[in-house]
Amino acid sequence: MVKLQKSVDKRNALIKATIELVNNNGFHATPMSKIAKMAHVSPATIYLYFENKQDLVNKTYIDVKTAYTNYAFANYNEDMSVKEGFEFIWKRIADFKLNECEHAMFLAQCDNSPMIDEQSRKEGIKHLQPLLDLWERGKKEGVIKPMSDYLLYAYAINPLSFLMMSEKRGAIKLDQSQIENAYQAAWSSIKIAPI
Repeated sequence: MVKLQKSVDKRNALIKATIELVNNNGFHATPMSKIAKMAHVSPATIYLYFENKQDLVNKTYIDVKTAYTNYAFANYNEDMSVKEGFEFIWKRIADFKLNECEHAMFLAQCDNSPMIDEQSRKEGIKHLQPLLDLWERGKKEGVIKPMSDYLLYAYAINPLSFLMMSEKRGAIKLDQSQIENAYQAAWSSIKIAPI
């Protein structure tokens, strides 16, 4: 049991080091040797858990995406109206991005990197299924604009990454009223306006 825990601890240390180094240096300036050093393991140890750097980054992406979506959908109830459900999920995502900055920054880097392979991207999208299902229901009920999920995500969720990065740089301090304004803008961008 102790050996298993040590194994889990080493893998977690490698994941944590990967996130920190990628956030600070980017993917290409993060060699395996630096990851091993920061995780306090020998470089050979990495290969007990991961095939190569690409595998390490992709598995880190899936781990972080899982934590992100588990947080976003915790206590979400599919019986909520589309508007209530979207507000609940959106505010959970905002909370995650603002309070779990390191993880959110890593995901933002992954969104724009060829390091993440197509299989991992598809796996990551599966984790968003409750939100995609909510949007599908919203489209059927005539509440959500009949746009692709990618456009809905780009308009409603992606701006949170911009706000998170702006706050991290010190350009803005997000308080509750600004979060509420951002939510209202997100909702307005995807809902069908009454005629």
